[in-house]
Amino acid sequence: MFFLETSVLLFIGAFLLTYLTIPKIITVVEYKRLMDDPNHRSSHASKTPTLGGVSFFYTLIFALFFISGRDVFNEAMYIIPGLTILFIVGLKDDLVVISPGAKLMAQACAIAFILANPSFTITSLNGFLNVNEIPHYLYLGIAGFMMLTIINSYNLIDGIDGLASVVGIVIMVLYTTIFYLTGEYFFALLSITLNASLMAFLGFNLSSDKKIFMGDTGSLIVGFVISILTLKFLALGPESYTEMPFLLENAPLIAISILIVPLFDTARVFTIRIANKKGPFSPDRNHTHHVLIDYWGLSHKQASFIIGCFNLLFVMLFIVLGSKAKNLGMVIMLVSVVIFLGYIFFKYNYNFTTLKQKIMLKRKVESFKSKGNGKKKKHKQKTIHIIKEKSKEEKVE
Repeated sequence: MFFLETSVLLFIGAFLLTYLTIPKIITVVEYKRLMDDPNHRSSHASKTPTLGGVSFFYTLIFALFFISGRDVFNEAMYIIPGLTILFIVGLKDDLVVISPGAKLMAQACAIAFILANPSFTITSLNGFLNVNEIPHYLYLGIAGFMMLTIINSYNLIDGIDGLASVVGIVIMVLYTTIFYLTGEYFFALLSITLNASLMAFLGFNLSSDKKIFMGDTGSLIVGFVISILTLKFLALGPESYTEMPFLLENAPLIAISILIVPLFDTARVFTIRIANKKGPFSPDRNHTHHVLIDYWGLSHKQASFIIGCFNLLFVMLFIVLGSKAKNLGMVIMLVSVVIFLGYIFFKYNYNFTTLKQKIMLKRKVESFKSKGNGKKKKHKQKTIHIIKEKSKEEKVE
């Protein structure tokens, strides 16, 4: 079957499978009371069903079964164990919460399956910053750290309605295009499958009456697939880049631009937390999407749409520049953009001092309002009493 026919059938099948089964998941979650309770960090005010990522897992498993014949190095059999590990860990974290250390251990085990497959081996950086051949042990360290970073970065941006889905859709569209142009049809079909699931899920995530969150179950799975696609993109040989609209040596920068939203947000949040003498994984409302909502007054949909558009435009800019510019100039530009964005968002952060000040200010305002209401109430009661006294006097007369 031709690629176009397969991709259309796969997209429709994955979309319908996700779209038709999510309501069943919502029903079970509500019946078993496995709802996500809002807290002081939450961007939602009411209990909301979670575990939407369960639909991603079985949709990907079904898809991998049907497209496994297109993988040259039997990659599907290495991806499935990793997906299963992260599915179990994400499900447990959504239900009972587990420590960051346990999650990192599970992610490392899932990543080990991918690194064991020769299809993902990076043997050269093709002249990026004048680096060519790299030893295998260095590849294992760099690739493992890169995948861990991508998985956790994507997990961290899942904080408001629609954001993780919109960013994931943008990334999947870009990787579908890249792998189609390079002839890696297995990975193009994998991207299409996850894209269809994210699109089907997005409608429920933004819904007012059938809302559901993907939870860690979904964000870990999506982040894992994104890390696999990124590693495969960097592992492509020079002959695969003949149809690409950018220079071979600029591939690492293109990969960074594709992942700019989760990477920038994670770097910014970790910097703020460490500067405030907190752990990098300690919860707060310092994420970029929280700034757009808390300080700039945007809705969830507006913030998600703006961030998604920024991601797409940023990639397009780097692809255009990467077609001619040398990677040193692009590195300088990337660092400059990150510093500029960091400066813009620098003043928006919740450390202990500012948070305490906000709480004290809020209490003073509430106290002032209550005193004002008390005075108005007393004045009203006094007025009523005077009117009653006058009416009594008039009756006596």
